Amino acid sequence: MTSFDYIVVGAGSAGAVVAARLAESADNKVLLIEAGGSQKHMNVRVPAAFSQQFKTKLDWGYFSEPEQYLGGRRIFMPRARMLGGCSSMNAMIYIRGNRADYDSWAKDGATGWSYADVLPLFRMSENNSRGADDYHGDDGPLYVQDLRSPNEMSRRIVEAIAATGLDSNDDFNGAGQLGTGLYQVTQRRGMRWTTADGYIDPARKRGNFNVLTNTLVLRVRIENGAAVGVEAERDGRPGFIRATKEVILSAGAVNTPQLLMLSGIGPADHLAEHGIATIVDNPNVGGHYMDHPMYLINMETTVQGTLHEAQSPKWLLTYLTRRTGLLTSNIGEAGAFFHTRPGDAAPDMQYICAPGYFYDHGFRTHPSPALGIGCSLVGARSTGHVRLRSSDPKEQPAITANYLKEPEDMQAMITAVERAREAFASAPLRGLVGREIHPGGDTSSREPLDKIIRREVEHTYHPACTARIGTESGGVVDPQLRVHGLQRLRVADASVFPAIPHGNTHAPTVMAGERAAVMIAAGG
Repeated sequence: MTSFDYIVVGAGSAGAVVAARLAESADNKVLLIEAGGSQKHMNVRVPAAFSQQFKTKLDWGYFSEPEQYLGGRRIFMPRARMLGGCSSMNAMIYIRGNRADYDSWAKDGATGWSYADVLPLFRMSENNSRGADDYHGDDGPLYVQDLRSPNEMSRRIVEAIAATGLDSNDDFNGAGQLGTGLYQVTQRRGMRWTTADGYIDPARKRGNFNVLTNTLVLRVRIENGAAVGVEAERDGRPGFIRATKEVILSAGAVNTPQLLMLSGIGPADHLAEHGIATIVDNPNVGGHYMDHPMYLINMETTVQGTLHEAQSPKWLLTYLTRRTGLLTSNIGEAGAFFHTRPGDAAPDMQYICAPGYFYDHGFRTHPSPALGIGCSLVGARSTGHVRLRSSDPKEQPAITANYLKEPEDMQAMITAVERAREAFASAPLRGLVGREIHPGGDTSSREPLDKIIRREVEHTYHPACTARIGTESGGVVDPQLRVHGLQRLRVADASVFPAIPHGNTHAPTVMAGERAAVMIAAGG
């Protein structure tokens, strides 16, 4: 293989960004490496089909270890394996998190990551169909638009949540996050818009930008305390690719700590178990795993025009000819942010609401139309970890999420379920909803709700914090995203978050890519 100035590992929500931005300077020779292939598949392009990517060649298809607090269940954890990463697989909801997230990061030592610091980066990346203002940009690579064909029942659900006492909010990324409304999505004219579309495709026109797909990075090579390149395998053939300036890991909150540990960077005792020589002993690598557990409530409905009808040939034709209709839905069209407990600076609960049935990651169906409210605990306090199963880079890592370990997490989830039931029973939906499918049964008190939530809870696909910003004793990278104890190695993805943001993680991960590129360009 050959030599480059910068090697970026992982072409996802952050990696695509940092690689494309670095290539804006003609002086930089940049290589972006992706384990998967193209994102140009129908199940990627058609928004409503996102869950049909799960357990296919586009998905790493991870499962957690048996989860102690969920009755020993192993939880399915899809992670995209293609250009654009999880921006090619997610539900396209554009949420940045809360102002308090970033200010708390900065207060705790992540200098340069306050809300005032990162807001210009959000605006720089964004191309918002509503236009530019103090909070939004309109000329960035990432298209953010209102839903093209919002479902009438999504509007009704918003009215129903408002009837429980929440104010309306038409911009969760503006002056305040609290309230209920329809989400904006990363789409363009009814099609999914990924970081591969916005960043990689334009960058390919530059002679200094190179993309290597279907290539598995096995480890980072470290010599004399510095990253000098990566060992990688393509078509069964291993090789070494040199980086003369830096290696940037953007492989995500699961694969990045796996790569660090395979490279000798991690807890020394754990590395020794797998015969890996320790280069940097850092017990924080793979630790502090955070995600947003989510419990889905589904109610039968009598109305027509829900996503129950989305697979009709009529709607496929409408989508193919006009880019409108049910197939433009991101499923979770509407939502809300609110507090279930006092004292939190940011709302700890997010609703993700669907004009259709969604359960078991979309693998299960229901014979009649339904409506769903997902209770996503964005203020979760439980943490887990990522560890190696072996020294084989091709073996999936061991993920323990510890969902609902902390008692306050379960209490928040039960409160959210109770409030969702109030919304379904309110005037805007009265007469339109029937039998409760999930949780259903005798769950009118907190004890049976606790049991059924542990039996059925899933998550919001938001792993983070496994290579977090912090001191050498408490983190993996410094505020400039440089790996402690080494030179010429950085991390830029959701793993660097000191704590998980209160909301969907795609937009903050794009921002982290922008931040990394700015710091590298500035010589930081």
